[in-house]
Order: sequence, then C-alpha cells, then structure tokens
Amino acid sequence: MNTTSNWLIWALLSAVFAAATAILAKVGLRDLPADPAAFVRTLLAALFLGLVILLSGKWQNPLHWGGSAWTWLGLSAVASALSWVCYFRALKTGSVSQVAPVDKLGIALTVLLAWLFLGERPGVPQFAGLVLMLGGAALIAFK
Repeated sequence: MNTTSNWLIWALLSAVFAAATAILAKVGLRDLPADPAAFVRTLLAALFLGLVILLSGKWQNPLHWGGSAWTWLGLSAVASALSWVCYFRALKTGSVSQVAPVDKLGIALTVLLAWLFLGERPGVPQFAGLVLMLGGAALIAFK
C-alpha cells in the first residue's frame, strides 16, 4: 500500500469514528452533566488507547522523549481537552446534526493555522473546497 492511500484510509476511518463519537456521546449524555461525562469518556479513551499500544507492541518510554515533544504534546492535550469540554457542552444542549457541522469548521481553522504557522499553502481547488465546506456547514447547522 502506498503512502497516499495509507493516510487516506486512516483519515476516512477517523471520520467514521468521529461520527460514531458524536452519536454515542449524545446518547450517553442524556442524564449526565457534560463536563464529568467528557472526563470519564477521556479516561476510558486513554485506557483503550494504552491497550492498543501495548497489544501492537509500539510502547515507548515517554521519559526518553525530548522536552520539546513534551511541550508541544502538552499544549495539544490542553487544546484537545478544551475542545472536548466545548463539544460535550454543545452536544448536551444542541442537536448532533447542528453541533457536528459547526465543530467541523475546525477544518477550515486548521488549514488557516497550517498556512500561518507551518507554511502549508492550499491551492485554488483546496481553497474552493474549504469555501464549500464552510457553506455546507452553515446550511446544515443553521436550518
């Protein structure tokens, strides 16, 4: 399998599991407050991921990682946690069909930040796709 198809398969699987996450979380939040539910979900996800790493034989001692990796991963963890808190609060009070498209506006923000901070330059077709995605998210979320 070449590199291109490999990343695409993982990205498509990520989208499938993200969709499942939204539906399963909405059902799980029915009688629970959003923040503690997000916390418990995160703990369970961490345990599951640890099991995947152990069973795949990919464990590495993180104490051997450099300080820069720890800093960037730590900042990423804080951003993820804040995203999950906001997402669960939105799911608690909004419909999944509205919350999920607005959440996916993060795609456009990611491309913008990748352009500003990583030097990744979207071409005209990618820019057109982003505009269509933004418009589609708005049409879906704001009925």
